[in-house]
Amino acid sequence: MAETTVVHLMRHGEVHNPKGILYGRLPGYHLSATGQLMAETVAKALEGRDVVALWSSPLERAQESAAPLAALLELDVRTDDRLIEAANMLQGRTVGRGLSLFRDPKNYRYFWNPLRPSWGEPYPVIVGRMRSIINEVRAEVRGHEAVLVSHQLPIWAIRMAAEGRRLWHDPRRRQCNLASLTTLTFDGDRLVSVGYSEPAGSLQTGPSVPGA
Repeated sequence: MAETTVVHLMRHGEVHNPKGILYGRLPGYHLSATGQLMAETVAKALEGRDVVALWSSPLERAQESAAPLAALLELDVRTDDRLIEAANMLQGRTVGRGLSLFRDPKNYRYFWNPLRPSWGEPYPVIVGRMRSIINEVRAEVRGHEAVLVSHQLPIWAIRMAAEGRRLWHDPRRRQCNLASLTTLTFDGDRLVSVGYSEPAGSLQTGPSVPGA
């Protein structure tokens, strides 16, 4: 009989970002007080689960989101570059309201191919690195559960791939809110379900910055 293995993909909590910067992979962006509470809330929601391994993107906001769960379950947080935010040539710029960043004529040269996308890391590359670490972790914790803390686009891209959906999409339609869990359940080596939950949903104060 095949074993059930569960991999939870957690998006980091809210970041202190008063200027509305598309921070991408830039260092120095940390969780806000609400973000810290989000991380603690997710940790409590997973407390009774059979989580035996915890991995994180190397960026500060992801590691800080993993910390409460690590403390609660007495697990080490292992960082891996495959969980990092998607590369984006627009990082460091002010997002503004809605998708004004994408409507600014100064940025048009980046938008020649939204299917790739031409402004950042290609979707298939993101899927490839996420699939690689998920498979590695799944083999390690076979029969148990693991949590991987990552970012909105990498989580959304691997979910779309897992569900057999096209990779190009409208960023406003991603179902991957702050501190959410996208849960992949495997029966042996076969993916049997993709779930989504928001343990800290009541703490969400508004739409988050795409690419965060």
